Amino acid sequence: MNQTTQMHQISRHLTEYRQAFTPFYCDGVQEAMRRLKLLEFTIIGAKLAERCRRYLDASGLAVDYQGRDGPYDLVVTCSDVFVQKNIRGSRVVLVQEGITDPETAAFRLVQRHRSLPLWLAGTAATGLSDAYRAFCVASDGYRDLFVGKGAKAEKIVVTGIPNFDNCARYRDNAFAHRNYVLVCTSPLREIFRGEDRPSFIRNAVALANGRPMIFKFHPNEDLVRAEREVRQHAPGALTFSEGSAEEMIANCDVLVTRYSSTAFVGLALGKETHSDFPADDLRRLLPVQNNAAAANIADVCRRVIDDRRIQ
Repeated sequence: MNQTTQMHQISRHLTEYRQAFTPFYCDGVQEAMRRLKLLEFTIIGAKLAERCRRYLDASGLAVDYQGRDGPYDLVVTCSDVFVQKNIRGSRVVLVQEGITDPETAAFRLVQRHRSLPLWLAGTAATGLSDAYRAFCVASDGYRDLFVGKGAKAEKIVVTGIPNFDNCARYRDNAFAHRNYVLVCTSPLREIFRGEDRPSFIRNAVALANGRPMIFKFHPNEDLVRAEREVRQHAPGALTFSEGSAEEMIANCDVLVTRYSSTAFVGLALGKETHSDFPADDLRRLLPVQNNAAAANIADVCRRVIDDRRIQ
């Protein structure tokens, strides 16, 4: 949904063009795996694709699943770790989705051997496809990070990213709770990276030190298991599987997370924030708070369509 809502916001600044939206899709071996329900832990899976489609339908947006009615003059996407065959000859604008995965051995492998599929490294490999005309990123810190990984500096534009460019707006919310320790979980086990969830919960309980606790589960988690673990290791804590994590962060005193873009919201709102990323690195990468990211990205899109310089 983070990708979907960012695309929607950008589209509102490009109303002079005919638009169509699609849940993320794949082809080849990955499409066969999707049909066999082997990729349900990814955005290609039926669960998250259907959630995206419901949002598109409720928003009255035209849906062209897999871009079958193309080719289009421009493709805007939040992911290039899988580049679909039917957009490889198109003008593409890549938009950073949020925080990127840590650079593991798999990342170093695909960085060294570009014939390997980028998705092996997760979002750590964002930007390495070079299949785009422009890459819109969250901050100067991220521009430097992506260039250091191997992306071309001349294609990168610091625009901000829509869901993280005005975190102050989340303070105006109707969430009923205040002054608690918020724990935003990550679906590490669902993507086969492993996690000692009981230890993570116990560490959060220690940080809370008797204060009220709320757990916001990632939508791609095994929610039954996640709920059971909280009841066992943090009895009395409230749990939510739906709702705005950003609004919950705005009302909390302390945010505890792992590899999640919610850490940016916490830092931007001045919250005590604990994550698996070094705090100084996150502050350097923090998305610019310009409240103009969608409009900035739309301007980059127009420049790409018109074959003008992007910077």
